[in-house]
This record gives sequence, structure tokens and C-alpha cells, in this order.
Amino acid sequence: MSNRHLLFEIVDALETAGLDRDEYQLQQVIDVEALEQLVDSANDDLEIRFSVGEFRVLVTQSDVRALTNP
Repeated sequence: MSNRHLLFEIVDALETAGLDRDEYQLQQVIDVEALEQLVDSANDDLEIRFSVGEFRVLVTQSDVRALTNP
């Protein structure tokens, strides 16, 4: 993941799912630099989930998705 820009992928996933940029402040939800270090150092089985507004964000070694909370 080190060649990817995780912050941009998270923002893109949230906006694609329908969350407007002015509806959240990502830096108050997650430390993106720490998340990048964790993902870069983990194996392929790692899944990290956190909530932003009404969405759950799923981060893996190869993907970032925003899902609607049930």
C-alpha cells in the first residue's frame, strides 16, 4: 500500500458512497499516517474498520470501501 495515497482513497470511497466533504473531518476520526503504517506492516489478512458519519470504512491491503451502517 505504500505507493497508494490512503487518505485520498478513503475520501474518494466516502464521497462515492454519498458523504459530502463538508459532512466530516477525517482527521478527527482517524490518524491516517498511523493507519498507513499499520496497513503497510501487516499481512494480507488485515481488515481495519471504522465509522465516519453514517458509513463504515473498510481498509485492507488492497482496497478501501465505504459501506452504509446497518
